[in-house]
Amino acid sequence: VFIAQSRASGSHRDVEDEELTRIFVMIPKSYTEEDLREKFKMYGDIEYCSIIKNKTTGESKGLGYVRYLKPSQAARAIEECDRSYRAILAEPKNKSSESFEHDYYSNITRQEPRGNTLPFCGQPEFCSFEKNESRIQESVSKRLSVVSRLPFIQEQLFALFDLVPGLEYCDVQRDPHTNSGYAVIQYSTAASAIYAKYKLHGFEYPPGNRLTVIFLEDGSDSSE
Repeated sequence: VFIAQSRASGSHRDVEDEELTRIFVMIPKSYTEEDLREKFKMYGDIEYCSIIKNKTTGESKGLGYVRYLKPSQAARAIEECDRSYRAILAEPKNKSSESFEHDYYSNITRQEPRGNTLPFCGQPEFCSFEKNESRIQESVSKRLSVVSRLPFIQEQLFALFDLVPGLEYCDVQRDPHTNSGYAVIQYSTAASAIYAKYKLHGFEYPPGNRLTVIFLEDGSDSSE
């Protein structure tokens, strides 16, 4: 994780306070603040933990904040904690918590594949695939072919395509004559493959090297 700070921003500590040291997590409603601290203290020095509660009943909403002393510790927690916590950097305190909770729930909801529906329909540009089928001219499948002028590193390519939920495998191959990169990617649903192709075809990885992503026939019924 790389965190950049604008030179034009205020003092370094102010930026850390507002943007880089607090993370927002989804937790079991049974968790106490001590449970939350115990789960996240391995990633760095914690300044405080807090659990968001219903103002009327006092019950936990299943959400919490963890504030670290250093941005690098917050970044490590986001990278290494169990994915069930869905950890992200928290919005600055000047944004209302209710607004942030709503945005957070909306975001994680559309990241959950549900049957044959498209999981990212919170994003208008992607929903147009569902609303305008004529835009998809090629045969859709759950398998993708990725081609590059440069060879791929298995772990890095896997991490890139794993940003889209549902990645089942990433098989990297190399042409010994041209040294170009070639890989086969497969997702659990066609919806995830469509989104990965839509977002990563033409993506520069590494910078200056554009990826070519196309569908590969996988024998499934593309009408899904």
